[in-house]
Amino acid sequence: MPDSSVPTPAQAPAGTKTITDRLVEANREYAVTFRDGGMDARPVQRVAVVACMDARLDLFAALGLELGDSHIIRNAGGVVTDDTIRSLTISQRALGTRSVVLIHHTGCGLLGLTEDFRHELELEVGQRPQWAVEAFVDLDGDVRQSMQRVRTSPFLPHTDDVRGFVFDVHTGLLREIH
Repeated sequence: MPDSSVPTPAQAPAGTKTITDRLVEANREYAVTFRDGGMDARPVQRVAVVACMDARLDLFAALGLELGDSHIIRNAGGVVTDDTIRSLTISQRALGTRSVVLIHHTGCGLLGLTEDFRHELELEVGQRPQWAVEAFVDLDGDVRQSMQRVRTSPFLPHTDDVRGFVFDVHTGLLREIH
């Protein structure tokens, strides 16, 4: 649900900053002290992390990562879709990653959502989305399915170090799924 305290462009009175305006302003402040560290596009730790886009997941802090350590691929649910495989393929074949870490989390918005979401969207906008919702009711089962999708992809040459986890949004702990 959108935060009603942050005005949308349509709601914002003249002269009031939108969230995007504030982000751009923050970027200007960041750029003042930014120094190009000469990092390569290849992740130092040779790992790609696939995780949910949920704003409660601070993956760098939770995993002890620094800028340049890993590729972070995020989407709704952290599910392994065709586009996730595309990103992982580029990550491995062009940029040298060897390990894949999959992270789902408790309290995910996709838990219990159904494909009815697509039907409702089609009724609203008059066009059926080409993508699947990829909703799930079994969190651990979906992590297993995502691991299987990575391990069996013909495009990924490095599938021996693929591990899946559930992040608990209340404790901050990872629970490994086998």
